[in-house]
Amino acid sequence: MKQWILIRGNDKSKPILLWLHGGPGGTQMPLAHHLDKKLEEEFVVVHWDQRGAGKSNHSAFDEDTMSLEQFKDDTYQLVNYLKEKFNRDKIYLLGHSWGTQLGIELVTQYPDDFWAYISVSQVVNSHRAIDIAYDWLKNEFKQTENQIGLNKLKEIKKDPYSHAQFRQLIQLVDEQGGSFDQGMWELAKIALRASEYNILDYFRLLAGMNRGGGPMHKDGQIPENDYLAKITSVEVPIYFLIGKKDYNTPFKLVEEYYELIEAPKKELIIFEDSAHTPFLKETSKFNQEVIKVKEKTCVFEQ
Repeated sequence: MKQWILIRGNDKSKPILLWLHGGPGGTQMPLAHHLDKKLEEEFVVVHWDQRGAGKSNHSAFDEDTMSLEQFKDDTYQLVNYLKEKFNRDKIYLLGHSWGTQLGIELVTQYPDDFWAYISVSQVVNSHRAIDIAYDWLKNEFKQTENQIGLNKLKEIKKDPYSHAQFRQLIQLVDEQGGSFDQGMWELAKIALRASEYNILDYFRLLAGMNRGGGPMHKDGQIPENDYLAKITSVEVPIYFLIGKKDYNTPFKLVEEYYELIEAPKKELIIFEDSAHTPFLKETSKFNQEVIKVKEKTCVFEQ
């Protein structure tokens, strides 16, 4: 199916950085003009609206095609397309949230294609992440004597979690400052200035975000993706960027995964003031840290 990518940069001889957005459905493309100016000085930055997200959520999209394997195949095709287009042997891969599942799988399966993997808010174990978020909310609501919050939490069964319950839980996490670091209205104002999007694209974006990963959850239940057991080593340098206040992909789990995983180089970079989206909350530091990864790992400069 037709899928859309955005390629921006000041110098096409610079290394390629492919950004895998979160969600599924949480496209990054309409924010690129606002967030990526420094990155575009050091990389050719590629944003991709994955199938069912943003510009790629058009009438030819079939949500029955949403599976981890299909998204991985899409990603690998795009990696090869970029390598061929720019005549490169390797690129940089950056994944955020859901995109980290694609990222960690791709660099494990195809290590020779990548200079490094930059993991932002890594998915580690989906069920444990939900339990940590649930317990954190319960403690927060008790400390602030927030009975309304406690009542909402009681309506969400702790285990197993349905897709609908997961979305309710993450909404509470967000309201308590443990997920998005910028309000949706502020993000909308940025996105509405994206020249790459037209009015239909914004409707497509909203529809994709509202769908989320629901079609991927068998019988409506959240699958347990446990990378602590599944992937314990990689053959490329790996850099974990994580907000200290993140309870969507909890800091505690990312720290645990960092200690466990084996790699030629690895580093844990903490954003003290951020939750799930450090590129929104601490944009300048975020871009600096990504550029440092290039300086530490890239042996190619044309």
